[in-house]
Amino acid sequence: QVQLVESGGGLVQAGGSLRLSCAASGRSIVGYNMAWFRQAPGKEREFVAVRVMGNGGTHYADSVKGRFTISRDNTVNTVYLQMNSLEPEDTAVHYCNADTEPSGGRWYPGNYWGRGTQVIVSS
Repeated sequence: QVQLVESGGGLVQAGGSLRLSCAASGRSIVGYNMAWFRQAPGKEREFVAVRVMGNGGTHYADSVKGRFTISRDNTVNTVYLQMNSLEPEDTAVHYCNADTEPSGGRWYPGNYWGRGTQVIVSS
């Protein structure tokens, strides 16, 4: 079992930056694809970014490409999401996910979720 705890959310003006962290415990994240998803009010949860295990690289939703960067530090069992040039449309609860898997050109969440961290971007 993997337990995930997100932090780093908050209120920021449009154009600003935030860095989210996801601290894992219970098991090493080395063997997992690690991802961020988000859910805006009244909308379904959506994929944001994934950092594939090993040297598998990164993948992003089109809406965040060029603005967000996902990274992982396996030595401290933590995943990060650097968010720059934030827009009001980025307002959502952001969730960390472990064991994310690809299928048919899309990324689907694994069974392990954190409780989320709220990001609010004011215009």
